[in-house]
Amino acid sequence: MHTAYIIVTVAAGLWVAFSAYSIVAKAAFVVEPLVEYGVPRSWWPWLGAAKAAGALGLLAGPFWPALGIAAAIGLVLYFLGAVVTVLRARSYGTLFAPLMYLVPVTAALVLGVLA
Repeated sequence: MHTAYIIVTVAAGLWVAFSAYSIVAKAAFVVEPLVEYGVPRSWWPWLGAAKAAGALGLLAGPFWPALGIAAAIGLVLYFLGAVVTVLRARSYGTLFAPLMYLVPVTAALVLGVLA
């Protein structure tokens, strides 16, 4: 179980770090949907910072389990909020995007609690 936790947590952390970088770099595949959903531009740096902090917390999780679990909880809430944002925008075709992050982060949380 511990090996699965390490693999899933590191993979999820790197995946979320990529997402944080993408929003900070204003990659079109990230910012165009944010505009469509009505997310104010002034929020983008904060959203990227929250993802980056969560990613760092996940990556630190194998060394400091409490930090990893706290980061995973924060990221689960973040991506649940993203799912709600997509649903409120009625952009059902892009619902897969936040779920791509929510699922591995949730798995890391569950494995972290069980480890």
